[in-house]
Amino acid sequence: MTTDTEEPTLTIDELAARAGTTVRTVRFYSTKGLLPPPVIGARRVGHYGQEHLSRLALIEELQQQGMTLAAIERYVAQLPPELTAHDLAIHRAVVASWAPEGTETLDRRELERRAGRALGEEDVERLVAMGVVGLDGDAYRVDSGLLRLGVRLLDVPISQEAILASRNVLIEHSRAAAHALSQVLRGEVSQRAAQDVKSLSAHMQPLVVQALLTTFQRSLREELREWLKESPEDRDG
Repeated sequence: MTTDTEEPTLTIDELAARAGTTVRTVRFYSTKGLLPPPVIGARRVGHYGQEHLSRLALIEELQQQGMTLAAIERYVAQLPPELTAHDLAIHRAVVASWAPEGTETLDRRELERRAGRALGEEDVERLVAMGVVGLDGDAYRVDSGLLRLGVRLLDVPISQEAILASRNVLIEHSRAAAHALSQVLRGEVSQRAAQDVKSLSAHMQPLVVQALLTTFQRSLREELREWLKESPEDRDG
């Protein structure tokens, strides 16, 4: 077992088993540069951690979206090198959101099984506020691509009001960015056939999403650094 802050402890066999793949596949991805090298321990045994698991999960999601190995290599090569396992989980959630049918209807038992933990009423309310879960009578409409990330956010000390406000901000600005980008691309595709437009959109979407996500993460880090530089008097004033 390992977390973002713990030393890697998984052998290559354990990593492959946890990721649901084979040792041969792990080694192949390593030779392609899709996985960082392991930490070499005693007896020259390589040890892997959460970052490797998160990268394997991201690669699997990209494959499920129909990306070729060459396209996956380009995608991974463009990821910022400082990304943590949590950052990679966010990228995977965004990639999963490209799927046309990411919503399932589950009962409470299956929802908790997918979440990997028991969920109280307050937990469900917070997941609803995040837009991860929707109520459908006695059942729950679940965005399967975002569920695991939403469950991890349940342990973040933030109020439901702040979650709702944050979600509204993100929706508002995401729509504005999507509209502005569509205006930029409109002139490029105005004379093309509908099929060409759909093809261009399919190729552009993952690149645009990755650019938006990376830019947002960097901007948020800069905002946090500026915030933390302020003195308590500045914040109170």
